[in-house]
Amino acid sequence: MITETQLPSLEALDYLPYLDETGVIDENLQNKIGVYAIFNKNKQLKFIGYSRDIYASLKQHLVRQTYQCHWLKVTIIDRPSRSILEDIKNCWTQENGNLSINDEHNQVLWTRPIDAKICMTEDEKQTYQNSDESGKVKVLKKVSRRVQGDIEKRLKERGNKMGIRFNFKLKTQGLLDLQ
Repeated sequence: MITETQLPSLEALDYLPYLDETGVIDENLQNKIGVYAIFNKNKQLKFIGYSRDIYASLKQHLVRQTYQCHWLKVTIIDRPSRSILEDIKNCWTQENGNLSINDEHNQVLWTRPIDAKICMTEDEKQTYQNSDESGKVKVLKKVSRRVQGDIEKRLKERGNKMGIRFNFKLKTQGLLDLQ
């Protein structure tokens, strides 16, 4: 069992660029289990998470919070252990002192699919309300495609060179998430 004295300190870890000079997330993080902290351009902590595939999670976060993802700190563990991952996450949160990064609103922004419905124009809302089921799906797909285009533009501005594929089925619900 890992003890508190064995937990890696967030302060002691080096900052890593979120996207490297070629515009991708470090592929060495694929299929790695661990805890990661995400920082904005000014190295202000924005999110702490853990995953069984750090790379895939970081890619999702980049899509959801493009402009907040500039720096990382990562610790990798050999075997999956939710209690160890939670302990490290809690340790880092306490070390940082800003507990608001764990509030529900912040967690939703970083961990849930993007709700494109909130970007509906007044005309789209009206069309949606006056449509049958297939008409509603068409409106949701249209809104989702527009929001996806905005996300892809932001990713390009950030220098992203990774392929990004959105889950087609979720678009029919007005949601955007990676496959």
